[in-house]
Amino acid sequence: MTDTAAAPRAPFDLTGSTAAITGASRGIGLGIALGLIRAGANVVALQRGPLAPELAQAAAEAGVTAEAVAIDLSSQDSVSHAIETTLANHRIDILVNNAGTQIRHDSVEFPLEDFDAVMNINTRAVFQLCQGFGKAMVERGHGKIINLASLLTFQGGLRVPAYAASKGAVAQLTKALCNEWAPQGVNVNAVAPGYIATDMNQALLADTVRHEQISSRIPAARWGSRNDLAGAVVFLASPAADYVHGVVLPVDGGWLAR
Repeated sequence: MTDTAAAPRAPFDLTGSTAAITGASRGIGLGIALGLIRAGANVVALQRGPLAPELAQAAAEAGVTAEAVAIDLSSQDSVSHAIETTLANHRIDILVNNAGTQIRHDSVEFPLEDFDAVMNINTRAVFQLCQGFGKAMVERGHGKIINLASLLTFQGGLRVPAYAASKGAVAQLTKALCNEWAPQGVNVNAVAPGYIATDMNQALLADTVRHEQISSRIPAARWGSRNDLAGAVVFLASPAADYVHGVVLPVDGGWLAR
């Protein structure tokens, strides 16, 4: 007797889905966007500049679409406009809140305007994007949201009180939205990158003492690359993670285990 039931979807296949991702022009965001495209997703890159040529080429090769929508994460009006523009043209199945900022000062001298700038981009904008895209996901009864946390979601760091506070807040926001939206079929999770060799970490990469201190603690014996996050995000965005809710997944080469 032949089983006529439809074959189950491949667990990591994103074919037919559309993902919105912030900050896909370079670094971690570009690596994640490339991973989503290679898994079959269309991509809307929410960023300041034009679409990265590498992303356009990958989309063409994969037979999917990729486009950029302008956004300034420091402006509530800009974020609102980007959400409206995107939703007017696409059904967003996956949201990846990747973009963030970092400012370093000794805490006794940390300017409040810099503290507010980091919190606005790393936390407030993340909530605004979750809210804006999540509403339609909740109404449809399906969607995947992946936020970018940090090792400083778990640790305090040095000279980065605003960043540590903002990334701690991202984890709590992820859990709070999970509690409300999981019953509606929307998965809200986060990934916490370890030390990744990107522009944001140039100060650490250039500091020979701190670079050695950090490197010697990583069990994987290397800093991460922009591509190391892609697999974790594709997993959380895929049917394989349909029963994964409210997780903050470290992708850190074993740093937190040391």
